[in-house]
Amino acid sequence: MVKDLATIRGPELVHNKLLYNQYGIITLCGGFLRPGHIDMIRLTINKKLETQTMFAVWRIDPPWKPITKKGQGKRMGKGKGSIDHYVTPVKAGRIIVEMGGHIDFEEVKPLLQEVCYKLPVDAIPISQEVLDNLRKQEEEMVQKNINPFSIERVIDYQMQGSQQWISKYDKKYYTKYI
Repeated sequence: MVKDLATIRGPELVHNKLLYNQYGIITLCGGFLRPGHIDMIRLTINKKLETQTMFAVWRIDPPWKPITKKGQGKRMGKGKGSIDHYVTPVKAGRIIVEMGGHIDFEEVKPLLQEVCYKLPVDAIPISQEVLDNLRKQEEEMVQKNINPFSIERVIDYQMQGSQQWISKYDKKYYTKYI
């Protein structure tokens, strides 16, 4: 299977809200999660999870996308390599894990932050209030922008020969999701 980077480009449209309105981990950019990363998340959370007062819910699919690789020392050509491992593609804004129960955000934030540091994608721990504030700030930035010279205008009006430097994804997402 080809890299198919479209599976990690752009914003997450489905799993971008907290189901239980409590706490979770959200990605800031797209990337691939290997089975080792998923095990790391599981082990880190299960180590400090108190089952009487807390719960955790997975919000990602199991690894389904095959990644191929040729053996070391093989010559070029002779077809595609065999499947090496499987990955789970995640987009920007995807909720990876959701936690909740009878706890405060300050209690669960160090645990979620520890998981975020170990992930191969940029991620932050969030609560429902933090998520609402992030979305509100994005809307305010768009509304309060009085500068007519923006990246959207440059791309739409093809200023300074920009069409030769941008991709079709820049035209779609205006360089917001790389």
